Amino acid sequence: MAVHGAFVGQDVHSATLCNTAPLRAQTPKHMHRRSVGPTTRCSAQTMRRTYTGARTAPPKVGGHHFLHIDDFSKEQLVAMLSTARTVKDRVLGGDDYKPLAGKTMAMIFTKPSMRTRVSFETGFYKLGGHALYLGPDTIQIGKREATKDIARVLSRYNDVIMARLFAHEDLLELAEYSSSPVINGLTDYNHPCQIMADALTMWEELGKIDNTKVVYVGDGNNIVHSWIRLAAKFNFEFVCACPKGFEPDAATVELANSSGAGTVSISHDPMEAVKGADVVYTDVWASMNQKEEAETRKQQFKGFQVDEQMMNQAGSNAIFLHCLPAERGIETVDAVVEADYSKVFSQAENRMHAQNGVLLHAMGLA
Repeated sequence: MAVHGAFVGQDVHSATLCNTAPLRAQTPKHMHRRSVGPTTRCSAQTMRRTYTGARTAPPKVGGHHFLHIDDFSKEQLVAMLSTARTVKDRVLGGDDYKPLAGKTMAMIFTKPSMRTRVSFETGFYKLGGHALYLGPDTIQIGKREATKDIARVLSRYNDVIMARLFAHEDLLELAEYSSSPVINGLTDYNHPCQIMADALTMWEELGKIDNTKVVYVGDGNNIVHSWIRLAAKFNFEFVCACPKGFEPDAATVELANSSGAGTVSISHDPMEAVKGADVVYTDVWASMNQKEEAETRKQQFKGFQVDEQMMNQAGSNAIFLHCLPAERGIETVDAVVEADYSKVFSQAENRMHAQNGVLLHAMGLA
């Protein structure tokens, strides 16, 4: 039987694989979408673990799962991004390019989304395939039916499964039992497809990913975890500027800093952090399951709004990114989103193109 995706060991300095992780290990509180306030965070000792898909067996039909950015080498990630650029040019150029003709994709959503559904469904259709939407009422992961049963049934019907879930453990269990590739459309822990779109946007706008400085301003959430894991493969500087108590997972930070690739640091001074940035990035302060904390977070995140003053501090060469949806007037302002240096809508479009690259590689078609 395939080995379930594991935690990286609790000792952040050794970062060894923990083979004794239970099949349905409890997600640390600080990993829940997109993280929670400091009053409910786990202790530092509990925070010191993260996930890997490296020990999850590949799908029986061939190809590979796409669970975490750093499950792949830099060369493999570059190949996916290169395919994304090539396919983007062909799609936008009107080529009759249908590598997914006759293929189907099951899309599991326990968490609603506009961009994730539309970008996956439209991208799959444009390449000749058919995508099936399975919403929260259709599939109740681990409640109405065991996750491993859902995986085994859907993978016998479909060529690939995309899942946008709450619990990261559900994603790992899907991958363990699915005979078709499983694509991570988002979990409470990470969001690798978004970061592939971000990397594609950087490559197009800046001409490079390596030798850049990316500053994320806001909550140390699942977006941050995927950025950190990208820094474990590419040579760039990543800074998470967040209020105290909202830092990303400690083991994930250590994973990147021990990789010999990029560097990751935490700052509590956003105006200092953004100096010399090539990319200034932000996200909502309170996500779907945190709206009751929204007013409290506005107080806790004072000084962390990405406004015109902060972008000026970053310098004239900086671009602005946001994974959307944006709450204008809270984590950023209208003038920044609409500025020439804002690339948020190219970034949103690139969700589809980057995912097409990921899908073609995962399915063994590129």
